[in-house]
Amino acid sequence: MTERDIRRVARGTDSLAIGPSTMRWDGTALDIEIEERCAPIPWPLRGSLRIYPSTLSDESYALDAAGRHVWVPIAPSARVEVLFASPAVRWSGPGYVDSNRGTEPLDAAFRHWTWSRIASGRTAVVLYDVSERDRARTSLALKFAPNGDVISIPAPPPYRLPASGWRIARHTRVDSGCSARVLKTLVDAPFYSRTLLQTHVAGVEGRSIHESLDLDRFRSPWVQYLLPFRMPRISF
Repeated sequence: MTERDIRRVARGTDSLAIGPSTMRWDGTALDIEIEERCAPIPWPLRGSLRIYPSTLSDESYALDAAGRHVWVPIAPSARVEVLFASPAVRWSGPGYVDSNRGTEPLDAAFRHWTWSRIASGRTAVVLYDVSERDRARTSLALKFAPNGDVISIPAPPPYRLPASGWRIARHTRVDSGCSARVLKTLVDAPFYSRTLLQTHVAGVEGRSIHESLDLDRFRSPWVQYLLPFRMPRISF
């Protein structure tokens, strides 16, 4: 994730370029070409992804009461092909594509949120729990059917998970009488964690990807000082 000057951004109806990295929709699949450098050690990061959506959605959902922040589950279920030269990685498997947009910084609107997705075949369930700056709370619980239908379901009961290594609070929701278990913490950062869970949601049992974002922590001066070391800012 490299921040770049607006002059290095080009957008069309079916394409987006940010610096040397691009994505293009060809009507069947989303092709992504990545040409970046890692941080803080500048190893090259080069490769491609091809994403084949099972279904497409243009539904959008406001995450805050003012409607300034919107989430769009573009492809609730998809097949992904990954081919990287640096590092040498190649695999294919199930995936997912979504989009967030807003008219103000995330930390201006939110204190904390959690998000998770579990899938079985072409059926997927996504949960969002959002805490706004004014302490208002929003929960979304959506089930995506194989035919593309989106069903709003009652949010299952909350379930507390162990805090991350950086002491980021983690919680999720599971069906009554069920539990969730952390299988692996994939990303453990000062203000963000990404976790692989074993869980049971809306009748779907299996592995779930879960994220927890602490925007109070993100705002702290010491985290802001560290950000450029992990997310370079390039003006060319």
